[in-house]
Amino acid sequence: MRGEPQKRISPKALKVWRLHGVLQTLVLAVLVTGTVVLATIFDWPVWIMAAAIGVLLLFAYLMIYFLPSVRWKRWRYEVREQEIELQRGLLIVKRTLVPMVRVQHVDTVQGPILKRYNLSTITISTAATVHEIPALETGEADELRHSISLLARVAEDDV
Repeated sequence: MRGEPQKRISPKALKVWRLHGVLQTLVLAVLVTGTVVLATIFDWPVWIMAAAIGVLLLFAYLMIYFLPSVRWKRWRYEVREQEIELQRGLLIVKRTLVPMVRVQHVDTVQGPILKRYNLSTITISTAATVHEIPALETGEADELRHSISLLARVAEDDV
């Protein structure tokens, strides 16, 4: 059995995922603020305010620091002549092999936040599903998209 895939996604993925965590935390902070205001107006027990603030702090820690770090450490990929291997997961590590003969097309996707950090996500489409390799440097993503499309054509010619 082969070891885990060797290639990692860009370290800038941490910044992108942490920024997403900040945005999600801000949405929750608005809800917590509303809860604290209502608790003050209607004289609810103090533990409700404390619990809401505690949930906000825990959520912020998980979404801004912990989960992006673990996600980045676990995310690996490798493109071989016959297959693409993906490894990801937080508590449960999932490894996927995508045979080149199954690849139908390959795209790069770049939203505004990824563009800001010069990153792109590769999407690999098969008949059954779409697989992603997130947060690669844009130049690397373009090269990888091109090499996967060439390998997929060669694999189709072999069938």
